[in-house]
Amino acid sequence: MAASWTQATVHVFDATLGSGSVITDQGDVIPFKPSSWEPGALRTMRPGQRLQVLVDPDVSPVVISAMTLVTFPTSS
Repeated sequence: MAASWTQATVHVFDATLGSGSVITDQGDVIPFKPSSWEPGALRTMRPGQRLQVLVDPDVSPVVISAMTLVTFPTSS
């Protein structure tokens, strides 16, 4: 299965390190690195913030390759 966009909520975010984790709507906790969100339009995040995350379920552990706000368009 190819990578796909899914909605998630910021669970933890460390602004100093630029890393954290999200909880998907399916209840999965997925960590992320700065490289997941820095190239996009996000400047910072806060716990509880809704996002769209691009995940590849075939990679173990699951990796977030991109993140954006739910209101921003994504490429399919």
